This record gives sequence, C-alpha cells and structure tokens, in this order.
Amino acid sequence: MDAFSWYTKVLKDYAKFDGRARRSEYWYFFLFNMIISYALMFLGGAIKFPFLSTVYGLGVLIPGIAVAIRRMHDVGKSGWYCLIPIYNLVLACTEGEKGPNEYGPDPKNPEADIADHLVG
Repeated sequence: MDAFSWYTKVLKDYAKFDGRARRSEYWYFFLFNMIISYALMFLGGAIKFPFLSTVYGLGVLIPGIAVAIRRMHDVGKSGWYCLIPIYNLVLACTEGEKGPNEYGPDPKNPEADIADHLVG
C-alpha cells in the first residue's frame, strides 16, 4: 500500500472504532493530516478565510480519534489510553502485538491468524 492509500483508508473507515490499525496507517494519516492542515491554514490566510483549516480539522476529527483508538488496540491496550499524555505517543510508536488479540486479527499478517485457527 502506498502512503496516500493509508490516509484514504482511515477516511473510508470514518467511524470504525473496533479492530486494529498498523503503525503505518496511523502515522501516514497523521503526516497527511498535518500537511493538509498547514496548506489549508496558509491558503485560508491568503484568501482571507482563516477558518478553512478549522473546517477541515472538524471533518477529520472523528476519523483521527478512531484510528488512534484502533492503534491502541493493536498494541493490546484500551482506546482510553489515547487520553494519557506521552504514554499514548510511546504506544503509538510501539510495534503491535503479533497474532490476534482481544481487539481483532493482526492487521500486519492476517494470513497467520487464519493458519493459527486451522492448526488450533
């Protein structure tokens, strides 16, 4: 998957709070979100509509929260860990649990989950 595909995947899963999100999904969404926000902030200043980036920010607020919660799920934590400063950043940078966990199958290697179920 290319970088922009991760961003659009998060937007397609607009309010999906269950399941797991890979690090690349979370961080590419964060990267493109920052780039678009700053571009809209400068554009809004140029056209004398300073709220342009705010409108965009409100539009991606729910997908941003949803992908953050799914990212916490990938490391085996509750979505509420998003509210803990600094520690949530550590968790967002941590590699996800290998194999299925209580939040769903491993998004990095879903074939392994199927093989585990067939063998077990």
